[in-house]
Amino acid sequence: MAEIAFQGVSKVYDDGTRAVDALSLDVADGEFLVLVGPSGCGKTTALRMLAGLEGISEGTIRIGDRVVNDVPARDRDLAMVFQSYALYPHLDVFDNIAFGLRLRKVPKEEIEARVERAAETLALSEHLRRRPGKLSGGQRQRVAMGRAMVREPAAFLMDEPLSNLDAKLRVQMRAELARNSRKMGVTTIYVTHDQTEAMTLGHRVAVMKKGVLQQVASPQELYDKPANIFVAGFIGSPAMNLVKARLTTQDGDPVLLLGSQAIRPQRSWLAARPKLADYSYGEIALGIRPEDLTEPRPGREDSTARIHARVELTEGLGSDLMVHGSVDAPRVDTEDTRELARDSGADGAPVETASTILIGRFGARVLVSEGDLITMTAETERLHAFDLVSGQAIR
Repeated sequence: MAEIAFQGVSKVYDDGTRAVDALSLDVADGEFLVLVGPSGCGKTTALRMLAGLEGISEGTIRIGDRVVNDVPARDRDLAMVFQSYALYPHLDVFDNIAFGLRLRKVPKEEIEARVERAAETLALSEHLRRRPGKLSGGQRQRVAMGRAMVREPAAFLMDEPLSNLDAKLRVQMRAELARNSRKMGVTTIYVTHDQTEAMTLGHRVAVMKKGVLQQVASPQELYDKPANIFVAGFIGSPAMNLVKARLTTQDGDPVLLLGSQAIRPQRSWLAARPKLADYSYGEIALGIRPEDLTEPRPGREDSTARIHARVELTEGLGSDLMVHGSVDAPRVDTEDTRELARDSGADGAPVETASTILIGRFGARVLVSEGDLITMTAETERLHAFDLVSGQAIR
């Protein structure tokens, strides 16, 4: 196992495109780190530079005590698992797993022992004499994992290895991958576009956008304390609600105006964000997670604020009811929100609207219908505030 360090690493292509820009990131020995972000954000390029499959334009990459900028890929002691699995169709499972060991002229007895150990760990023992064409997608993924495991590398590099699986199998394989990685304890860097994978697998998660690292933290810290609007909108499903709010006072108390409505934040929330004082009578982006926007609940009045909304859509999930409500407050429209829109399949064009849709997570048996005027309650201790120009969280 080994520590891995990116120190000011950039990748600049001949046309001037900076696919990765000044990436500095340390991965501890035995850590499982996930690189996540939209398509084209540079996460796979960063992984390929580490693997030696892409040249480095600027900066330094270290594996353990070695600078590996000019070390050939075969000499970096890394094992890579690809999205496509890259199995040999004419070889059976045993020979696919053993292939790299044979190239390195590992003794036959040791090859057999390593392959059998990996097969047992990955529940492949009874499939060792089958060819890939006779296996399910999940089994082929485990064969690719086994081929990497038997090399006993300094680190594993994984490039969206679950993306070709169907939704149900993906959940199952995610749990198996998490379990096996904890058991092996090998340094792992895992690239994915799926923020659910990132949150469930990683010891830490690094969020990238347009080649630039936005934040690296534990999954829970990313969720609870996003560094900026982009991270706030990318991490979480459904995404965090973002609405323009004006910080002002009413009767001597600080309030947040959402169009014609006012929210009175708790003083402890304001005290934890002293820089909000710089935004007096100015606009901010206010963030509210859907689970912190619910139906009114008796006994919670002291910790919540009421928001009136017109129901535009309801989505029943069995355990919850997702309520989409329209409020007469301007929608947040920044470069970050447009990038998030493009990633979700929208065009990301500037938005001109005086209203915003807020998504709340209600109890499954709450009776609301499209067109109803309802009251949502927001947990005022769990609000988020962001600068509309820089996008940075206001602390």
